[in-house]
Amino acid sequence: MHNKVNNAIDYFWIGFVVYSLIFTLYTTEAVSFTICGSLQIFGLLLMVPSAILLMEWEFESSYLKYTFVIYIFWLFTVIIRGFSFDFKFLKDMLFDVRFGIFLYLVPFILLFPRNLLYYKKAFNVIVIFGIAYIVYDLLFFRDLLSFGDNVRSQGIAEYFSQSLSLPCGLLLLTYIYHSKKRRLLALSVMVITLIIAIFRARRGLAFMSVSILLFSYFIYYNTNKKKTVKFLFSIILIAFMFLLTAKIYSNYRNSFFGYMSERMYQDTRSGVEVYFYHDMNYVDWIFGKGINGQYYCPGIDQDSTTGYRGVIETGYLQIILKGGLISLGLLVIIAIPAIFKGLFYSKNLLSKAAGIWILLFLIDSYPATITTFTMHYLLVWISIGICYSKNIRDMSESTVTSLLYKR
Repeated sequence: MHNKVNNAIDYFWIGFVVYSLIFTLYTTEAVSFTICGSLQIFGLLLMVPSAILLMEWEFESSYLKYTFVIYIFWLFTVIIRGFSFDFKFLKDMLFDVRFGIFLYLVPFILLFPRNLLYYKKAFNVIVIFGIAYIVYDLLFFRDLLSFGDNVRSQGIAEYFSQSLSLPCGLLLLTYIYHSKKRRLLALSVMVITLIIAIFRARRGLAFMSVSILLFSYFIYYNTNKKKTVKFLFSIILIAFMFLLTAKIYSNYRNSFFGYMSERMYQDTRSGVEVYFYHDMNYVDWIFGKGINGQYYCPGIDQDSTTGYRGVIETGYLQIILKGGLISLGLLVIIAIPAIFKGLFYSKNLLSKAAGIWILLFLIDSYPATITTFTMHYLLVWISIGICYSKNIRDMSESTVTSLLYKR
């Protein structure tokens, strides 16, 4: 039985990696949907049956059990409301990680075995995504570093980061369990993400990158017992950031910083939110508009012929648009206790890092929409499972390290 479950975990992650890497490549508009769709179907054929096999209806917390059941039931009502058999709709449901049906199924990963050896496989997947992020950046560096208000380039930067690079932040938060090579890879990926976010003037992405790096540094500072190392590392980090900023400013004062300064004070969100507020009635606010819910917002999407949008860039409002305040409330009452359990009632860094990851999810859900079928969001629910597991929270640091550390 153990081998069967172990193989299912492998097949699930292989399918998920294929599905995610291909979709990320498709967003660049460099490959046709026919090719990408075929490969994504292959990923789904590996992923879906394996996920069904892995689910176990076991909970260590009665509170989580009942709230989770209610939340899953509510997500099911969100899916059936507005569901259509139109070809374009079905295509988006199956192949789009941003709007598809699978983002509503992400919480089911909470039912996967809560086992450190299985979490180790998740860390391996993060490494694969980190390497893929660097490769994709090299392939599309001209698009990523082009100046100006290029919608395609901005989209590439955001899709690459959400799908591939930001999960590396969890490697940094749990750095004591990983080899030096993995730490260097994770740090490099996060720094590159931050630099690209600054170049592309993606304020939300820059905020998320900085918040992950800051929390990672706090963990490093508090867990490293060598005071001299702490002091020298702090000086080096501050000096590096100062020199890097000065260099970038000197080289790109007119082109890059002119654009960044313009974007910094440019309000690109409140107008959209005003349209959103005007379109939503009391029933919509409470229950949401369902999986295909839209709001009237003309003049934003250039290729739109109706003026209606199915997405809003504020993560909390996106949840409300589809599932209402009920959906958001249920998610919050599951997430907040998990944060407290992970941060204050645990004996190892893995649980504390999981609590931080959930906290960052709640913080970052304002500047970005994180509830997507990506590793970034999957890690939120994996972290919730860790934080609600008393067995994992009570493990000693030496036990967790012996099972997770990879030289």
